Amino acid sequence: MKKLLIGVGVQLGSSAVAIIVAALLLPRFSLGFGGFLTAVVIFTIAQSLLAGAVARLASKHVPAFAGLASLVSTLLALIIANLPFGGIRIHGFVTWLLAALVVWVITGLCATLAPKYLLKNVGR
Repeated sequence: MKKLLIGVGVQLGSSAVAIIVAALLLPRFSLGFGGFLTAVVIFTIAQSLLAGAVARLASKHVPAFAGLASLVSTLLALIIANLPFGGIRIHGFVTWLLAALVVWVITGLCATLAPKYLLKNVGR
């Protein structure tokens, strides 16, 4: 149970950090304070649900692009989180692509590094 809660916390935390970093790096990516937490939760849920579906579709229909499945699911999750929730606003095609890349890299790093340090002593 502790590992599950830590995993959820890592996902939410890495999504929040990634979205904040993207907003700091990209001038046409803005955050709205009131809806930021909602956008992070929506993004995290969408990313979790889309990652497996996109990976299955890619490996079935276009195996060469299966490795890009998580990047595509990140872009789709950003599109969903950008909808009427008011937490994030992304303007411009290039900003969309760069935002997906930044968020994908940061959440990937967090997903790889955070459990290594956070789960090391859980269960002892």
